[in-house]
Amino acid sequence: MSSHASDRARVIPLRPVPAAAEPSAPAAPPELAEPVEPAPREPLWRDVVGDVLRRERLAQERTLKDVADAARISMPYLSELERGRKEASSEVLAAAAHALGLGLADLLALSHRRLMRQVRPRPLGSRTAPRRTEARSRTGDIRLAA
Repeated sequence: MSSHASDRARVIPLRPVPAAAEPSAPAAPPELAEPVEPAPREPLWRDVVGDVLRRERLAQERTLKDVADAARISMPYLSELERGRKEASSEVLAAAAHALGLGLADLLALSHRRLMRQVRPRPLGSRTAPRRTEARSRTGDIRLAA
């Protein structure tokens, strides 16, 4: 029994396909095409936190082994955290922060500062999420609407 369905798998892109890459868009000759700057990649949280952990450890002139032992986590795992290879739980982050003499809030504040330096500020009108506004229901209650 033969099937008329295609044997090719359907690919669903994780990121939107740029208009220039879509097959339906007419392609301009390479000499006339304008250079397109790629959108700046937003840093991942694990990269930012890992960088803060590593910088703090190095500023204290401590070894991976010393901090990992104090935090009661393995040295390879701490190394992967610092390199942004692993997403750590809040418990592990708190243990690593305490081993460095920081609180979890300190680690988050330092990470926030580093993140804000890496990300360009957006204009006020370019919000991606809708603002929450108040709306009155028929009964006169005030409810938040998205």
